[in-house]
Amino acid sequence: MAAELVGGALLSAFLQVAFDRLASPQFVDFFRGRKLDEKLLGNLNIMLHSMNALAHDAEQKQFTDPHVKAWLFSVKEAVFDAEDLLAEIDYELTRCQVEAESEPQTFTHKVSNFFNSSFNSFNKKIESEMKELLEKLEYLSKQKGALGLKEGTYSGDRSGDKMSQKLPSSSLMVESVIYGRDADKEMIFNWLTSETNNQNLSILSIVGMGGLGKTTLAQHVYNDQKIETKFDIRAWVCVSDHFDILAVTKTILEAITKSKDDSGNLEMVHGRLKEKVSGKKFLLILDDVWSERREEWEAVQTPLSYGAPGSRILVTTRIEKVASNMRSKVHRLKQLEEDECWKVFEDQALKGDDIELNDEKKEIGRRIVEKCKGLPLALKTIGSLLCTKSSLSDWKSVLKSDIWDLPKEVEIIPALLLSYQHLPSNLKRCFAYCALFPKNYEFDKDELILLWMAEGFLHYSPQNNNLEEIGEQYFDDLLMRSFFLRSNIKMHFSMHDLLNDLAKYVSAEFCFRLNFDKGDCVPKTTRHFSYALSDLNSCDVKYFDGLGSLRDAKRLRSFLPIVSNYGDGLFSRFEILIREFFKLKFLRVLSLNGYHHFKEVPDSVGDLKHLHSLDLSYTWIQKLPDSVGLLYNLLILKLNGCFYLKELPSSLHNLTKLRCLEFEDTEVTKMPMHFKQVKNLHVLNMFCVSRNSEFSIKQLGGINLHKRLSINELQNIENPLDALEANLKKKQLVRLKLIWNLNHIPDDPMKEKKVLENLQPSNQLEHLSIRSYCGTQFPSWVFDNSLSNLVSLELEDCKYCLYLPPLGLLSSLKSLEIKGLDGIVSIGAEFYGSNSSSFKSLEILRFFYMKEWEEWECKTTSFPCLRRLFVVQCPKLKGLSEQLLHLEQLYIESCPNLIISEHIEDTLTLELLTIIRGCYSLTIFQLNFFPMLRFLHLQGCQNLQRISQHPHNHLETMSICACPQFESFPGEGLSVAFPSLTELRIINCPKVEKFPDVGLPSNVKHLSLSSLKLITSLREILNVNTCLEMLYIDSLDVECFPDEVLLPPSLTSLRISNCRNLKKLDYKLLYNLSSLTLSECRNLQFLPEEGLPKSISFLDIWDCPLLEQRCQKPEGKDWRKIAHIENLGVGS
Repeated sequence: MAAELVGGALLSAFLQVAFDRLASPQFVDFFRGRKLDEKLLGNLNIMLHSMNALAHDAEQKQFTDPHVKAWLFSVKEAVFDAEDLLAEIDYELTRCQVEAESEPQTFTHKVSNFFNSSFNSFNKKIESEMKELLEKLEYLSKQKGALGLKEGTYSGDRSGDKMSQKLPSSSLMVESVIYGRDADKEMIFNWLTSETNNQNLSILSIVGMGGLGKTTLAQHVYNDQKIETKFDIRAWVCVSDHFDILAVTKTILEAITKSKDDSGNLEMVHGRLKEKVSGKKFLLILDDVWSERREEWEAVQTPLSYGAPGSRILVTTRIEKVASNMRSKVHRLKQLEEDECWKVFEDQALKGDDIELNDEKKEIGRRIVEKCKGLPLALKTIGSLLCTKSSLSDWKSVLKSDIWDLPKEVEIIPALLLSYQHLPSNLKRCFAYCALFPKNYEFDKDELILLWMAEGFLHYSPQNNNLEEIGEQYFDDLLMRSFFLRSNIKMHFSMHDLLNDLAKYVSAEFCFRLNFDKGDCVPKTTRHFSYALSDLNSCDVKYFDGLGSLRDAKRLRSFLPIVSNYGDGLFSRFEILIREFFKLKFLRVLSLNGYHHFKEVPDSVGDLKHLHSLDLSYTWIQKLPDSVGLLYNLLILKLNGCFYLKELPSSLHNLTKLRCLEFEDTEVTKMPMHFKQVKNLHVLNMFCVSRNSEFSIKQLGGINLHKRLSINELQNIENPLDALEANLKKKQLVRLKLIWNLNHIPDDPMKEKKVLENLQPSNQLEHLSIRSYCGTQFPSWVFDNSLSNLVSLELEDCKYCLYLPPLGLLSSLKSLEIKGLDGIVSIGAEFYGSNSSSFKSLEILRFFYMKEWEEWECKTTSFPCLRRLFVVQCPKLKGLSEQLLHLEQLYIESCPNLIISEHIEDTLTLELLTIIRGCYSLTIFQLNFFPMLRFLHLQGCQNLQRISQHPHNHLETMSICACPQFESFPGEGLSVAFPSLTELRIINCPKVEKFPDVGLPSNVKHLSLSSLKLITSLREILNVNTCLEMLYIDSLDVECFPDEVLLPPSLTSLRISNCRNLKKLDYKLLYNLSSLTLSECRNLQFLPEEGLPKSISFLDIWDCPLLEQRCQKPEGKDWRKIAHIENLGVGS
């Protein structure tokens, strides 16, 4: 469908590749060497130009004439075949050249052999296919009269085969201003902050058609500073049109915790989400919801109902029934008024320039705006288009385009399609390729550019032959034209779902996305295939069986997983297809990223002549066959996370076109022979230095590397001048790791320093890691702000360094980690430098494994932005800096001599405090030093006796574990002392035998205990209306629970762990439960004779070998007791 409308212009980008190759002298030489009629090349060139001209006319007529539509599709098929044929000739020419350079024969002699002897069969094949292709094109050309097609030059965009002009940068790329939505924003803001409607959970749905700006409005509300302070938790989740209860719930949990959750069990995810929101006032945005099934929403909503009063969910949707099923309030978003439409359009059309539109352009512009029907997305994209059109005739052409009057069955906004129509042809192909990615996908700019490169979408120009730079320019042009949107993640971007629909529309015949494109099989015409890992879970087996037809897509060019995690089981259905991939001769992109079960690459990989990108990351391969060296056109090879891979293939040097090689997190320790012949590398994430001159670091000098690099085994550099020849200072690196062998013993510390001095990178560097450096001092470039853009620095295992350099001078540094510097005894003035304000941008500071560090002195003007401090395994450290005024999180572990002095009370902002096996002098914890503390975890504090008796209104979570002397809480009781407490853990504190008489705070929902006396007293001290829902019993030394143990009736979830002598469970203990987890109880053998209560819907048993044996399906003796449970897990 899509290519049906704009096939001609889109075709131009494909044809340009053919035109470039046909004009190549090598192709002419090929035919001359075969003594063939050069008219074959000339005729092919003429026919392809003729098809290009006819296709432009055909795109205008295909809607009204189905025969034209079928003809245009056949032309595209023929053009793809021509591209494959020319690529095959190009491969043979490259192979000939590579083999000639690797042998003493001259290139001319080799070419002669190629043309005249051993390649006769190949020559005949090419001749046959060339004639067949010409016959097909001639046949199609002869139909032009019957179809009424006319040759001509496309008038809409004359820059299709040129580099698109670089657009000026503008702050308006990020929508810092929205027009015409002040009243909508105010209404939503009032709803969010209203005190009159303060039930536990209130929902509001913004309803409106696509392109109205629902998401943009929600973003502005979400990021308003007035809102940030109103909620304990804020989370944004993009739901999109595929609604899976588990996936949506996990995404909400991950958005709240900012960490990945790998659980595949809904009950467990529900429990964790409930735990995180319980008692918290939260704001949750659910963007782009489509599901109309009420039961799906109710399943997701269940754990959210435990939030504190005032919690809010803001939904955006196109469907009013979604809002009614959620029982939410509705705010209907309307089209923009005329004046506001003009402001949006004008901002994009002028891009912030000072120039004004003349009256005639203004009149045309207003008529175009009228056609956009008040849709901000349409106004933005059409305005971005006209920003690139300066002449009045161009504006008139846009106004008068037939696309404004699309047939009703075409469900694409005309303004978007018109903007696409006017893209340069090179950008069209890049945009259309994005159809392979699901809606709301976060695009990594660099990864997408590599894919464009592998597909052959990036074209050299006389001015620039750097493919990476060309790709960046293509991407930036699409961004400026509003085809991409900036994400909150650096170098990541998204695409509006209507533009995703457009991409799918313009590539419909040739791109197949699993679970998006319906049908029983993959069409034979498919050139590009993708699937998201979530698709493998959601699509049914019958539909998936149709993937056997992927074998029939003989001309497939791309097999691309959209990786989100690395679950082994997700790929099992592809098992029988894996070997088939290596028979698809026209593959350009092959990715098996994350397929753990893939262990051996077949030799037939060398038959994939067209392959440009091979990604085997996170597979279990142990080696690559030497036939990989036959992939002469390979541009990208990724082997990251191949943990069993020990060496790179010896034939790697044959891959002279290779531009990206990645093999981090492998067992590779040396580079292959003749590596210096791979001269076109731009991305090399690891290089292993050897004493052998063949693997010298000097080899890096001739490679123009970009982005990131890790240089390992630097101790093998014998002459520091070799490091200078690596020329790092002139490489455009953003991330750099410099790594010596951990066991290296230096014989000359000054030589070590000189080596590091000569490895100075450019000032573009943002992230630097130096590991196992053996010098006693660091060269000046590490600290003198030569690296003015450095934001993170890691110094690890630099054991011979006696003093830290003045890192406080690094003005942009945000994260600093110092780890394993055994020579550091004191940190003082030398650390801060001479500036008036030291570490002025630093936000995160980590000290790990500093075994000799004793003292830390701090300047009064240092660390003005520090928020998080971690001090781990510093056994001799006595005290912390007293100037950490803005600290929010403090983590201390294994620092037994550390003393928290009364001066720490200056840290009034601290919210999270963890002390593990540290501060042995601590006997009374002065909680009043930390008035804003929300989370407190004390573990292994050997002499801690009690917590100070001062009420604390902010503490929500308190955990006291393995503190043998701890014996009491504040005398006035926990309810008075900690009224906001929702979670309490008391584990392995033997002197705590009872709770205070006044009991637990009424808000406590989660309780973890290891004392039988405390568990027994629960019934007595808990109020009938208690909130307690989850009890975690850990490390209890009993064989069974005595009769007096009766759990509170409010309890719904029980977890029993690490009770090694426990042998059986009693029915009365489990009454009313809905969730039960049993773990690490190795002597537990029996469930209650009565079975389990019918109320239990979730049961998880692991590391309980005796009980697991009895619960096996179907022969286990206790299987009948648990067979009815809906969510069941037995065994690890």
